[in-house]
Amino acid sequence: MWRRICAALLCAPLLSSCAGMAPKDFADGTPPLVLEDYFTGHTKAWGLFEDRFGKVRRQFTVDIEGTRQDGALILHERFLYNDGEREERTWTVRRVAPDRYEGTAGDVVGVARGVASGNAFNWAYRLDLKVGDGTMRVAFDDWMFLQPGGVMLNRAHVTKWGVEIGSVSIFFQKAPPDEGASTTPFQQ
Repeated sequence: MWRRICAALLCAPLLSSCAGMAPKDFADGTPPLVLEDYFTGHTKAWGLFEDRFGKVRRQFTVDIEGTRQDGALILHERFLYNDGEREERTWTVRRVAPDRYEGTAGDVVGVARGVASGNAFNWAYRLDLKVGDGTMRVAFDDWMFLQPGGVMLNRAHVTKWGVEIGSVSIFFQKAPPDEGASTTPFQQ
């Protein structure tokens, strides 16, 4: 009896991932999302991390500067968390096929791989996530959806050993050209 229960628990994450979304499900979605076009220039984002029980653990803002260099999209992200912590990450993203992308960043393990389709983009990667004084290696299943008016919604499921530990929700908005690249601090 216990063997069946243990086997069911171990297989549950595998079976649930098979029933999930696929980029092709959004092939007709509009407006079409072209990463290089959307992220070139200044983008602002607001987000939060929820643990697997639905409790909001952290909130943050992000300023993103996107440039194109040697056929790559360079994304410099500056995070400001509601507890005052700051963090930076620089992505180098390359289109490797008409609908496929690969990316690297300092805390990303190996290469991130993504597929674009219609107004959606699915990005999968492993990340050494800073936790206290150490790091924890986690996997991200990251979905972005471009909406009318230049707003993009992002939902990422974060797992460790195939078990969900939480999710990240982010709202992106293109900043007006005359607005500088500065994150508004959280009110404390």
